[in-house]
Amino acid sequence: MSAERPQPTLDPAGDAEDRMVAMHSDPRFDNLRRTFVSFVLPVSIAFLAWYLLYVLMSAYARDFMGTVLFGDVNVALVFGILQFISTFGIAILYARFAGRKLDPQADALRDELSGAGVGNGLRGDRA
Repeated sequence: MSAERPQPTLDPAGDAEDRMVAMHSDPRFDNLRRTFVSFVLPVSIAFLAWYLLYVLMSAYARDFMGTVLFGDVNVALVFGILQFISTFGIAILYARFAGRKLDPQADALRDELSGAGVGNGLRGDRA
């Protein structure tokens, strides 16, 4: 038995389900999935660790979190605001990453899957 997978062929006239199955085993689709996971997994782990730190500090380091920095602003409030800022920052980073790395690959695969030709005039090219 060979270790290599046979290269799928996408027949534009073929059944849509057959084309989707063939695309799922396409190495380009695997690359797209790997690219997606290579961004999402580490960022998700980092954000969850950051959030868990916030929760644990709020539960077990109440004196530290209650430390007044100035006026009515304490460490807990700053941590909470930083949670929102990091959430929006991650969303912006992901949008840029997806636009640069994921969308061009996904567009090419979708066009091939739907049988649309390159430069069909329906969408602008992303660079």
